[in-house]
Amino acid sequence: MAEVAVQRAPERGIWGWMLFDWAAQPFFTVITTFIFGPYFVSRMASDPETGQAAWGYGIAAAGLAIAVLSPILGSIADQTGPRKPWIALFAAIKITSLCLLWFAAPGSNIFLVVLFFSLASVAAEFSTVFNDSMMPRLVPKSEIGRISNMAWGLGYLGGMIALIVVVAFMASSPETGKTIVGLDPVLGLDPKFGEDARATGPLSAAWYFLFILPMFFFTPDAAKGIPLGPAVREGLSELKSTLGEVRKRSGIFRFLLARMIYQDGVNALLALGSAFAAAMFHWSITEIGLFGIILNVVAIVGCLVAARLDVALGSKTIVMISLVLLSIATIGIVSTGPGYTLFGAWMMPGVDSGGLFGTPAEKTYIFFGLLIGLAFGPVQASSRSYMARSVTAAESGRYFGIYALAGRATSFAAPFMVATITLASGSSRLGMAAIVLFLGVGLAILIRTPYPADNRPAE
Repeated sequence: MAEVAVQRAPERGIWGWMLFDWAAQPFFTVITTFIFGPYFVSRMASDPETGQAAWGYGIAAAGLAIAVLSPILGSIADQTGPRKPWIALFAAIKITSLCLLWFAAPGSNIFLVVLFFSLASVAAEFSTVFNDSMMPRLVPKSEIGRISNMAWGLGYLGGMIALIVVVAFMASSPETGKTIVGLDPVLGLDPKFGEDARATGPLSAAWYFLFILPMFFFTPDAAKGIPLGPAVREGLSELKSTLGEVRKRSGIFRFLLARMIYQDGVNALLALGSAFAAAMFHWSITEIGLFGIILNVVAIVGCLVAARLDVALGSKTIVMISLVLLSIATIGIVSTGPGYTLFGAWMMPGVDSGGLFGTPAEKTYIFFGLLIGLAFGPVQASSRSYMARSVTAAESGRYFGIYALAGRATSFAAPFMVATITLASGSSRLGMAAIVLFLGVGLAILIRTPYPADNRPAE
């Protein structure tokens, strides 16, 4: 059956859809990667190795839940029709869980903190599944790559602004009691009790609530389908047939297999990279926040450039270039430590200047971080457009559910491997090195994948 041409949605509807990424990104930027995660690893746990392991296992548990349920929910959503009610449901779970992170004081129950974080992660991912599945209905396929990368870049801009708020107005020096711009922290937040990091939970929750509203108000949704009860039965039946169908659509199957592996490495790198640096260099929240701001500035540039190159070169080329850059960066950061880089081949014994990022090794780590910033937006945005170009609007819900499954089916594997190797060896560095394997294997499979991935015979 031929696919019906998609009529472009009104501009405010497209911008409402793109603002979802703006709303969602501070959770990943401020909570998972740059502020709360490093605080948990370096200050809540008894030691950094235990903290990294607990954080890694929390990410793995969330990934397992996402892998199991995402394709089921995607198929059910195709039957019920509208995506917005699902997004609203998971937004409520995410916002509640984030607010509860305020109670994560040093010495608190680590299990409960990881539980709240994992619930927020699951809800965030499910919301993204439904938001992503709206994209093929909003613009023609020729525009998908540009819109996807622009939305991702907008998300990083939102994440950067949230980081600036934290660093400039919330995170103060334990010695001076002032923020980096010389102000008292808002609401009298006390860094000695981790209040500057803990407050990022409610901040991310409020940001998310405020900026998903345009999507609810302006973005067109799918027409109403069948009631929920029959939709569950039909959705599960359709999921079974879709899983069988994917095996026959060999191009899509190969793409999903490649993404399953490389996205696992990307997720682990984003979740654990800053915590690794914070423990190694004893960075404060201010330094971690500034590192995050730098990476987000570069990420915005990367997404804007990729938005143009995706049209000219195709999504597959952008993803492959990004994976090469991420592999180089990962090797760089695990080979860098106090006083050296490249596993000691280049010694950097310079004296600490006493300022921010005061040693040569820290500056080198930031350089490798810039490569991550340049690539981690395009690898995800162009993967999304790769998938959207390979399916029809009518099947987008179930296939983006499978897409989420591919992104999360083994998402527990990389964090689990990092955590386990770290505990077994007592070395965070060896644990982080496992990420390179996931990036490399995913890239090797992707090279032989057709673009667009759909090679289904015409019906």
